Amino acid sequence: MKKQFKTGIDATQTTTTKTHGYNTCSERIKDWPTKERPRERLLAEGPERLTDAELLTIILRIGQGTFKEGVAGKSAYDSALSILKEFRGLRGIDRAHIQDLRKVSGLGPAKVAQIKAAFELGKRLCAGKLTAPSFESSATVAGHFRPRFTGKRQEIVAAVFLNGQNQILGEKEITEGTPTQATVYVRRIIEEALRLSAAAVVLVHNHPSGNPEPSAGDDDTTHHLQKACNLTGLVLLDHVIIGDTDHYSYADHGRLMELESE
Repeated sequence: MKKQFKTGIDATQTTTTKTHGYNTCSERIKDWPTKERPRERLLAEGPERLTDAELLTIILRIGQGTFKEGVAGKSAYDSALSILKEFRGLRGIDRAHIQDLRKVSGLGPAKVAQIKAAFELGKRLCAGKLTAPSFESSATVAGHFRPRFTGKRQEIVAAVFLNGQNQILGEKEITEGTPTQATVYVRRIIEEALRLSAAAVVLVHNHPSGNPEPSAGDDDTTHHLQKACNLTGLVLLDHVIIGDTDHYSYADHGRLMELESE
């Protein structure tokens, strides 16, 4: 399910002066319990658990004043609450002209630029401008990797990690071997797939000889990875071997199903 960007201000989030029962108003954030600080909470719990004010606090980073005795201070969290209230939530901040934001006490050009940059990234993501490329066929995989493998005298093994729509979440070079073989570390592939919350894996490697036909060792590697994926709820979509001008696909040739039954 896609996460929705909040378009308004939640009074329960922005009018309160407490976070998890701790009085944060007019206190320096560094004086808060470590687990209550917005940045630490984001790293520990994920950004979706933070309120609008807490997320804006991370962007602002520092507040105003010195907090010395007798001198009024304003934490970044207090500033975030004030800005959200003044502009009536996130939508108002997004629509606000740069010069209007510059008029807010404590918002210099650097902070205004950071705020506007964060909003623009969010809009680009929603508009699909950051949509990851997808692998719909073995030919797409081969076309993606062939330039990288061209001229290599050793086997290079890479794993591609995909989401449920076959879009790339990431890729990782697993090993570089001798001119005739490479040792594939299945555990490293599975660990990276789980770290990225991938749904599927595609294994890719080259044959420096130029002939993409699989060897017995390639079959063993594919079978071992297939079993590991099955145990962890992942799908091994394909193992693509890239030669000079052609490629071999375990999926296209039905070898994945054959190995599954062995």
